[in-house]
Amino acid sequence: MVRPDKVAAVDEIAGRFRGSSASVVTEYRGLTMSQLTTLRRSLGNGATYRVAKNTLVRRAARDAGVEGLDALLVGPTAIAFITGEPVDAAKTLRDFAKTNQALVIKGGFMDGRTLTVAEINQLADLESREVMLATLAGAMKATLSQAAALFAAPASQVARLAQALIDKRVDEAGAASADSPATDAETEAPATAES
Repeated sequence: MVRPDKVAAVDEIAGRFRGSSASVVTEYRGLTMSQLTTLRRSLGNGATYRVAKNTLVRRAARDAGVEGLDALLVGPTAIAFITGEPVDAAKTLRDFAKTNQALVIKGGFMDGRTLTVAEINQLADLESREVMLATLAGAMKATLSQAAALFAAPASQVARLAQALIDKRVDEAGAASADSPATDAETEAPATAES
């Protein structure tokens, strides 16, 4: 007969699989309760770290449509269900594993496929979403500034050419008036003064 507490545990784990953007399977053998609490706190609100029996996790994964984790479910297992930023959680787990040798990252699941330890480490090496968006925004702003300058350049060149043409015509007109003979009114004025 199936025990109601196990059915509830399977349902809860399956719900966590469905609600998470990624999950990381770890072995926690040798970690103290204090260390587990520290790990849970360091993961923050973006992830839930849960110790679970392998048979329950297998059933829950099957119910949630998560495949490929069976090989990872050996020995004492705890899973980080990541609802926030996968990069941040992967960094936290990797850094915690570096300082606490008892935590072993076995693999994970994200975007419908299993992840190897190397892929989780690559994920941890990425910049966070906010940093990547800020970098992208900066690059786009620089590109837009360059485009604006490029589009403004022909207009400013035309304006400079037009001003140069006006200046040239003014200079030519001034030079032409200096070289031209005196008008009839100017030549008649002295003649009338003599008569």
